[in-house]
Amino acid sequence: MPTTSSLGALDRSAEAPLWQQLARLLREEIQAGRLLPDQALPSESELIDRYGVSRTVVREALAELVRTGLIYKVRARGSFVAPQRPDVKFIGSMTGSAADLTASGRSVSTRVLEFATTEADEGDAAALRLEVGDPVVRLRRLRRVDGTPWLLVDTVLPAHRFPTLMRANLVNRSLYEHLRRNFGVEPSGADRWISAVIPSASDAELLELESGQPVLAIESVAWDADGVPFERYTALHRSDEVRFHVGIR
Repeated sequence: MPTTSSLGALDRSAEAPLWQQLARLLREEIQAGRLLPDQALPSESELIDRYGVSRTVVREALAELVRTGLIYKVRARGSFVAPQRPDVKFIGSMTGSAADLTASGRSVSTRVLEFATTEADEGDAAALRLEVGDPVVRLRRLRRVDGTPWLLVDTVLPAHRFPTLMRANLVNRSLYEHLRRNFGVEPSGADRWISAVIPSASDAELLELESGQPVLAIESVAWDADGVPFERYTALHRSDEVRFHVGIR
């Protein structure tokens, strides 16, 4: 761990307040890898002595780093560098999670757990504008990123619209890319709902989680350029490995 003397200096003639300058110096140490994940930061007293600032300045700087997710605090122990989870943007995009992850340089693999034609239930019918009992394709996949299970997703699609889908090999392949190439379906938009849930014992085992560990449940209904819904899915996402990014412009 770098000593407090190895950190930069504060400029008391600058317009930026001292707490912002201190937060920036600590942020640079973290982003440069000189402070490692779960490593302790210098104590409040050490920072006060090093910079000759008040405890309020130090606490405001640390609070800013907590707010931005760079550090976390443990009562009676101090502040520690937070492990950085990669941003995933597919919540606000239509490229699909595999494409978003691959584009960020991650190694993505997909295992097909179930692939069958069944009947639409009430939820499927309402989401996809079908009748209860209409044929649908059900697809269950487990996605790993860099070898770690990230996503367990159950997808439902109307069978009449994708009559040859059951012939597809979707192992380590993108469903959306297959729909584009073979059926001319271009995703145009989606509604998505996110909640925190406790997965079943069997789902937790697939995601390699401890019993009772929460995950993010994502429900989605996607539609094409004509506004016709073509996909419904429910996904369980490990929240300890990633954070979601949604940009508002």
